Amino acid sequence: MNRASIISQGTLATDATAMGGEIDLAKLFGILWRGKLWIVLCGALALCAGIYYAVGLATPIYTTHATVALESRQNQVVDIESVVSGISGDQVAINTEVEVLRSRRLIGKVVADLNLTQDPEFNHTLRTPSWVSLDGITGAVKEDILGQTVIPRTYSDQTITDSVINNLLDQISVSNVRQSYVFHISAFSESPEKSAQIANRLAELYVEDQIALKFEKTAEATEWLTDRVAELQISLETSESELKEFSNNTNLISPEGLVALNRQLKDMRERLTDLTGTFARLDARVSRLKTAQETGDLARMAEAADTPEFALLLANANTVATQDLFRSQYAALVSDAELERSRAQTQRAAVNLSVVELERSIDIQSDELVALQQLQREAEASRLIYEFFLNRLKETSVQQGLQQAESRILSSAIVPVGPSSPRMSLIFILSLLLGLFGGSVMVLLREFSQNTFRLAEDLEAKTGYDVIGQVPKIPARKRKNVVQYLHDKPNSAAAEAIRNLRTSLLLANLDRSPKVIMSTSSVPGEGKTTQSIALALNLAGLGKKVLLVEGDIRRRVMTEYFDIPKKYGFLSVILDEISLAEAVTTVPDMKFDVLVGETSQTNAADIFSSERFGTFLDTLRAEYDFVIIDTPPVLAVTDARIIGRWVDTTIYTVRWDQTSHRQVVSGLKALEQVNVKVAGLVLGQISAQGMKRYGYDNSYGGYQSYYRN
Repeated sequence: MNRASIISQGTLATDATAMGGEIDLAKLFGILWRGKLWIVLCGALALCAGIYYAVGLATPIYTTHATVALESRQNQVVDIESVVSGISGDQVAINTEVEVLRSRRLIGKVVADLNLTQDPEFNHTLRTPSWVSLDGITGAVKEDILGQTVIPRTYSDQTITDSVINNLLDQISVSNVRQSYVFHISAFSESPEKSAQIANRLAELYVEDQIALKFEKTAEATEWLTDRVAELQISLETSESELKEFSNNTNLISPEGLVALNRQLKDMRERLTDLTGTFARLDARVSRLKTAQETGDLARMAEAADTPEFALLLANANTVATQDLFRSQYAALVSDAELERSRAQTQRAAVNLSVVELERSIDIQSDELVALQQLQREAEASRLIYEFFLNRLKETSVQQGLQQAESRILSSAIVPVGPSSPRMSLIFILSLLLGLFGGSVMVLLREFSQNTFRLAEDLEAKTGYDVIGQVPKIPARKRKNVVQYLHDKPNSAAAEAIRNLRTSLLLANLDRSPKVIMSTSSVPGEGKTTQSIALALNLAGLGKKVLLVEGDIRRRVMTEYFDIPKKYGFLSVILDEISLAEAVTTVPDMKFDVLVGETSQTNAADIFSSERFGTFLDTLRAEYDFVIIDTPPVLAVTDARIIGRWVDTTIYTVRWDQTSHRQVVSGLKALEQVNVKVAGLVLGQISAQGMKRYGYDNSYGGYQSYYRN
């Protein structure tokens, strides 16, 4: 698997982890620990804000409680539960009483009794507008800028009363003690005396309201019962008159006689059923006989007659005389059958007529009996209802003046000695926790939104390459001072980091040490040129012959580091215009040579791709122990990708907390695509203060000691 696939897979794995993989708690704790100073600072600021709010801004609030108990079982002097029922005591009734205590009607009475409409705490229209309020800002703008006179907004009395009731409702709470009939009435206010007055007055009004409500209901019930009794008396008298009149005008027999008639009707219906069956049988026989007679067939006639006599006559009907005798006797048989059928029909009609008359009589008698019974029931019902309501009227009249409330006050509210809010300890704890949480979120967001490299292990995990050097930022503002700093302070943190880089680079391949080394980066400003100079200085310190080549012929910044009087560079050497010795400049006190670049009309990529450039590098290999080529950034131009094919190894510089992940990955992919071998990465320009600020000072604290030397 090549480096490009490793880089791609590393990028995908990192993105997958960031999008929703398993959470590394140890890493998360490490991030929070590194940002502990920020977290503590946020906690301290939030705590100070909480203290300022609790001590300087918050208004003290005083809370007190009154206790009311329901009398679920009351001993009534007169049982009048049906007129004014008491409280059942179930949960629904208890919840209802809670809402009654918080009803706007009772709260309105509290407002009126305590004259809270004149209290600025509840009537906000009486407050002086603050400069931070909308009214205050509007007034200030109109008066100071527009020069207008502010006319206060007016409110109706009802609007003010409704607003005061709403505000008081917000400052009252009612709760039921579980498994009991006890209610806690809690009221809070800016004044301790006022909170006690509100709670006590609401409890008193609740008890008084129950008695007043019962008086009102009893009076309404008495008035209604009086009218109702008068109506029922008239209804009873009317029912009794109708019953008496009906009894005098009806011919109704007794109910027992009606039962006998029904029994007689049943017998006649049974007889009618028998006669109907007989008639049907005779009618069928006549039809059968006539049908056989119409055919003239003696055999069928004998079969229809179904008697032994006709069977004998049929057997002897051999002559015309005997046949005529058979027919005459058969005709007589038909006549007898018709006569018998006629008699049966007559009997059936007579019985049917009797049944109809008897049914009519029974219906009349039944209707009159039902009407009589209905009148009797109505009269009896009217009497019972009249007596019931008359009794209730008398009970209600007696009950007036004996009403009792279903509740009583168990304990009155006392004036609180101290405020219930703000709760200092709670505010302090919550402020501190909120600040710590906010600081933790800030640290985590800062860490997870990071798109640059701060740690070598992160750089290795993201790219798949080893980090062979970590170079701190050199404290020099000008580029010429950089070279002087490295020369004057060989024991500084930067010099030691370059030694580590040199060691890692030379020991990477013990069999064949690299001679031509290319230094490049992703974008400009990552410190690769400074590191090239420092590496050349360090290699020269080993007694090696070192040449530093300026491969960036577009920007040509070497003259900003060194005083180089010569105007010719390596392009003139490649074109055989001057010799290598004439183009090379030896830096005083640095013990290494510098070969600068120079401008050319020819494209730089074409120059570096030519065989002349390869021959030029071979010449340098023969003349020097080490050749360091400082090339342009990979993502800027293609020069580094082309030069990289001629060199022995490449070091890739990444600026600490500056170069983005995508830039580094894209630059390394660009080199991999042309098979340029990268020896390793260098994390450069590491800021000690930045490391400490991000919480990595434990890992990089050694830099501070080097800075002190």
